[in-house]
Amino acid sequence: MQRQNRLGQNRQFTYVYRRGQRVSCRDLTLLYVRSNQKRIGFSVSKKVGVAVVRNRTKRRLRECVRPLLPKMRNGLYVFVARPSIAERPFADVQKQVQQLLTRLDSQPKKRPAK
Repeated sequence: MQRQNRLGQNRQFTYVYRRGQRVSCRDLTLLYVRSNQKRIGFSVSKKVGVAVVRNRTKRRLRECVRPLLPKMRNGLYVFVARPSIAERPFADVQKQVQQLLTRLDSQPKKRPAK
């Protein structure tokens, strides 16, 4: 994934955690906040496994999202991996990512609080 599409700083992740719409499935949670840019971040905690497993999980998630990037609307996305994702085959992870994005599009939009 290109650098311009990455969510980088901790404060950006914190903003999405606080303000984001949340959709979940068995192994992943997706948080989304509307924005003018399209940026994507991945959160894989130490509960998922050692560094090798965490990095492999992030690489697999990036590869699942990459072909879907042109179809995604602008906004800040954070994919949060659960520990069970490490044992899932790539096809299952890919299917879950597509399901989350579809469910996010079908959810009613939150109105900003006044």
